Amino acid sequence: MPDLFSPFTLKGVTLRNRIAMSPMTMYRSVDGKVNDYHLMLLGSRAAGGFGLVFPEQIAITPDGRTGTCCAGLWDDSQIEGLARLCALVKEMGAIPAIQLGHTGRKGSEQKPWEGKRQIAPDHPDGWQVRGPSAITYGGRYTYPVQALSVAEIHALHRAYAEAARRALAAGFEWLEMHFAHGYLGASFFSPLANQRTDAYGGSLEKRLRFHREALDAVRAVWPERLPLTMRLGSDDLHPDGVQFDDAVWAVGELKRHGLDLADLSLGMNTDDLREPPFSQAAFMVERGNRVRRECGIPVAVSWNLGTPMIADRVIRDELIDLVFLGRPALANPHWPVWAARELAHDDPFSILPQDWSWWLHNRPGSENSHGWPAPSVTA
Repeated sequence: MPDLFSPFTLKGVTLRNRIAMSPMTMYRSVDGKVNDYHLMLLGSRAAGGFGLVFPEQIAITPDGRTGTCCAGLWDDSQIEGLARLCALVKEMGAIPAIQLGHTGRKGSEQKPWEGKRQIAPDHPDGWQVRGPSAITYGGRYTYPVQALSVAEIHALHRAYAEAARRALAAGFEWLEMHFAHGYLGASFFSPLANQRTDAYGGSLEKRLRFHREALDAVRAVWPERLPLTMRLGSDDLHPDGVQFDDAVWAVGELKRHGLDLADLSLGMNTDDLREPPFSQAAFMVERGNRVRRECGIPVAVSWNLGTPMIADRVIRDELIDLVFLGRPALANPHWPVWAARELAHDDPFSILPQDWSWWLHNRPGSENSHGWPAPSVTA
């Protein structure tokens, strides 16, 4: 029976445990390049015991960023900084992963602590946002959306492939495509955002075409030995949007196009959510388990899994395969060690790199003198 600290193998890659640091946009990049801040953030989490470590969503084009201070991989000059991240993450015993995406009609945005409002396209820090149809998102996103032409769609698929090529050159060993959270891929899948009448809109099968072709383009350049996964917007929580049954069908289709693992999240193609579950612990796990059972594919989920006993239970019960942690990873760079102590792991410090764990194992001192409090519960 697996547990939270069991290794997990997918294709030719083995994670030391089932704990992933989820991609989180940090608004610290300049010219789309990562820097020492990202090196600190990812390196500390890899050293802290996470098995799989992502930087933030990496944009495939300049207009695919959330804002001008977000990272990208549309140019070879952006490889160097990401290569430094990969090298450090590997040295600390984790697997470096990358999430490629395009924000679509939710781009051109202020930093959250500055209001998170959309910036006008004629502003120096703004741009013309694009999507499947000329439908404004609404709420904070008020500016018109340019509907993509078929030629522009094909160019974006090539951009995904080129970014994947650069990711491989940087040393990443796991690639995820971000098609959730109201971003471009999610909007193609949702009838709330996609009202096209050509081959990329209308029926469910046509609305998934953008995903299939993007996946095919990346699969053509990404080695078969390395995992290729997708974060899918699996439910819009709106009667006129994506329903979870749609997502179950979609994952089965994408599996036939080379998808190795489904990372399930929400569509977020509207702010008009019906009965949002955000206060519920582990609310994506039941959905993930259904996809795992019916599609026969490994599954990861996030959302409210930061309590160690919950995270461990969903792995032990074989409901999902990986736990993705966002805010818990920001709050505690050594979350895996804390979780191991809370769960009465035989040797919690063994999760750390050997040179760190040696000192914690062997330096004499009073009880808990290393600074970790006694576990609050016993598993």
